[in-house]
Amino acid sequence: MGLDSSDDAGVFRIAPDTALVQTLDFLTPIVDDPFDFGRIAAANSLSDVYAMGGRPLTAMNIVCFPVKMLPQSVLKATLAGGLEKIREAGAVLVGGHSVDDAEFKYGLSVTGLVHPARVLTNRGARPGDLLVLTKPIGTGVLATAVKGGLATPAMTKALVDVTSALNRRAAEILLEFFSPHALTDVTGFGLSGHALEMARASLVTLRISASRVPLIPEALEFARMGLLPAGCHVNRDFCKADCRVAGGLDPARADLVFDPQTSGGLLAALAPEGAEAYAARLTDAGLVAAVIGEVSDKHPQGFIEIIP
Repeated sequence: MGLDSSDDAGVFRIAPDTALVQTLDFLTPIVDDPFDFGRIAAANSLSDVYAMGGRPLTAMNIVCFPVKMLPQSVLKATLAGGLEKIREAGAVLVGGHSVDDAEFKYGLSVTGLVHPARVLTNRGARPGDLLVLTKPIGTGVLATAVKGGLATPAMTKALVDVTSALNRRAAEILLEFFSPHALTDVTGFGLSGHALEMARASLVTLRISASRVPLIPEALEFARMGLLPAGCHVNRDFCKADCRVAGGLDPARADLVFDPQTSGGLLAALAPEGAEAYAARLTDAGLVAAVIGEVSDKHPQGFIEIIP
């Protein structure tokens, strides 16, 4: 499993009961504090292993650092933040590589383990399934507000809290108690883009109710001001041929469905009874989770509908 699909990571079987899950991701800072940036970037990189049903095993740092522009203390704090999340995931840092670059970037190459029979993919969503999202969205809008100096410290904390949270517990509960038909995580393509990838892979129509999607409250306020990242418009263009936005929808909520996310939640397709129980169990565990839509019917190439 690799280049021929839009799944979150590559999977390579090395024994009848063992497969490697391999991924890499890195990004530019979305907050000023380097320790928080490290935590966010690492959580974002680790997420793809969880989205395949895997357990992170090892990680390697990827660093592009402007050595003549930023002090080494910034790099040390970033790596310390990343190491905190690697350890929280139960993985081990085994190395990495750095280059001098005019723009600071950090992330991880992560290797995980999964049983070949338990690999989860974005293929397999079935008509009648419900969709569960395990984190609120709006991080792209909020990060834009932070960069523009419009966010208060409390808003910045809200952004950090969401983006630095691992998807580990949500994945563990899903794998232990439920049988998802399809799974992905929500990152740069936004909720709409990753939902469309699931729809295309499964050849179904996904219907997402924008009013049921959990939001970071401050993000809705900024979206209503028109403070949208460029990626929001890119994601609309990516989806437009296979997406219908219903009339009467709150424009700001519609925009947030296309908002590019950093270290977003899992998006799972489950049978109705499992979906409701999964969302309830996550809520009981102190996580934000909601049933946000359904798989309505089969479709020859995959389609999404955004409804109120």
